[in-house]
Amino acid sequence: MLYGLAAFALVLCSLTPAGLVMTAVLEDRFPRPALPDRVDGIIVLGGMFDTRVARTRGVPELNEAADRATTARALAFRYPQARILFSGGVAAVLEEDIPETDVAEAFFAALELDPDRLLLDHRARDTFENAVYARELAQPQPGETWLLITSASHMPRAVGCFRVAGFDVVAYPVDYRTPSGPALWRPSTATTRNLEKVHFAIREYVGLLAYYLAGRTDALFPAPR
Repeated sequence: MLYGLAAFALVLCSLTPAGLVMTAVLEDRFPRPALPDRVDGIIVLGGMFDTRVARTRGVPELNEAADRATTARALAFRYPQARILFSGGVAAVLEEDIPETDVAEAFFAALELDPDRLLLDHRARDTFENAVYARELAQPQPGETWLLITSASHMPRAVGCFRVAGFDVVAYPVDYRTPSGPALWRPSTATTRNLEKVHFAIREYVGLLAYYLAGRTDALFPAPR
């Protein structure tokens, strides 16, 4: 009986659009807004650099969440007066690693971002700490506009944390992993991709529940106000 259920779940996750739909619910929660005329600051949450590769090879290496970094640099060009706040410390638990800020600093320097515009938070180890330390570092003033850049599927939890931290931000999601429209219902022919999306979606849903129960977000599934 259990083996049959396990086999059914495996087929369901690997051959159907289940993972796409689960992920799209997260990604569509915060639509990307029209950009305002003025932006005072751009917050970029870590998770787009492979620190193990960077530490051992000495070069900044982007992973599949690279949109976070490239979009931040593009927006920095568009808003030359805006400060860029990168938040990402050491996430590794079982081995020694370097803070992601070390890699981010080298990456943005290579793309000729004025170092005086860059604020680096190396202490944050999770999304809630991203919010708390970003507010402490940015010291946002009334009337300022700060964009928050992170992966679209991660945006609901991130915004919930920033609200609890008292930092009013404009969600600017990137790093979409699902298509829109009819294409959403066509799973990949690579079954591992379908399984991967189920895995990451479940992890994010569990994170939303855990953060809400811990008082780290303002709602179980934060939404635009």
